[in-house]
Amino acid sequence: MEPKQYGIGDVVEMKKPHPCGTNAWKIIRLGADIRIKCTGCQHSVMIPRRDFEKKMKKMLERAEAGE
Repeated sequence: MEPKQYGIGDVVEMKKPHPCGTNAWKIIRLGADIRIKCTGCQHSVMIPRRDFEKKMKKMLERAEAGE
């Protein structure tokens, strides 16, 4: 299985929606843990990379190279 490619600023869709109703999250930190921010209410959550890879459904949009 190939590693998933994502970076800071990418917007991803998670399997379960946030309680605010939005299902899109922006990646704001990468490392052993990944911090994502809800695009609806701006709430941020830090989760382990392993859990993030299990819960991520698909990539919605890539960040621009200049960011």
